Formats: sequence, structure tokens, C-alpha cells
Amino acid sequence: MLPSNTRPLARLVLLSFMLTFITARVVSILMLLPQVPDIYLYVHDIHIHHLNYGIFLLAGVGAYLLFSSQPATPPAAVIYGIGLGLTFDEFGMWLHLNGDYWQRASFDAIVVLAAALGLAGFAPPMRPWRPRLLAAVLLIFGLLIVGSFRLAARAEPRLQRWEQRVRS
Repeated sequence: MLPSNTRPLARLVLLSFMLTFITARVVSILMLLPQVPDIYLYVHDIHIHHLNYGIFLLAGVGAYLLFSSQPATPPAAVIYGIGLGLTFDEFGMWLHLNGDYWQRASFDAIVVLAAALGLAGFAPPMRPWRPRLLAAVLLIFGLLIVGSFRLAARAEPRLQRWEQRVRS
């Protein structure tokens, strides 16, 4: 049986995940403008991508939850959501191992993960689900996926062209 605070914690993870993703995208877009200073972290001329911060946050909160005797707490859920947002915002980069930030795989991963977190936080428990409810959830999930593919297919080329124009 799941602890009683699982659903509110899933909602906190979803909220912090989405706010982190939106913030990371806005900052990345603003960093392309010539008026905005370069605030990226560099170590010996190597740009440290924000997915690395996310990995460290995920490792830290995972270690805390595994090795402490306390149950999951709201601050741990928020840190976990921030780590997920930072890491999955650059999912395409670690999936394809190249430096192109505007990859559709990142956007698709965010949509799938947000939908899964939304189900964990807001869907009724699985046991009483009736076939109609299950079909409705699967339909909504499918529409989210199809919509994300269509939106990403339209936005990705525009963002890549814009980035090339700003950098040249």
C-alpha cells in the first residue's frame, strides 16, 4: 500500500518539474540575445550543461531517501522535480550525445514525464478504474503525445534557425 502523502508529493514533483523546465527554456532563449551576459558555468573552457546539475540533485535526493530513516518529504519532492526538470530538459543531448539543445527528443521526454507525473498526482487509484476511465486516460495521454510531436516538429526548426541567426 502506498503512503498517504504520495499524491501530494507527486503534485509537488510535477509543479517543480514544470517550473524548472520553463525557467531553463526561458533562460536558454534569453542567453541567445546579445544583450544578455553569458551566465553558463565553464570549467577549463568546457560548458557545464544544466543536465549535470540535475543529475547531482537526483543523486543527492535519491541518496537521502535511500539512506535516511525518514519518509519522503515535500522538500525532497521539490528537489527531485527540479533535478528531473534540469536533466530531462536536455534529454535529447544525452540521448544523441551532441551539442544541439533544440532537439525534439527533449520536448517529447518532458511531455511524457509530465503526463506520467500528472497521472501519479491526479488520477484515481488504479484498482477502481473502470474500462471507460482507463480508455479516457489512454486517449488523453495519446493526444498529449501526438500534440507534442506536432508542436515540436513546428517549433524545433524555427528555434534552430533563430539560434543560428542570433549567433552569426
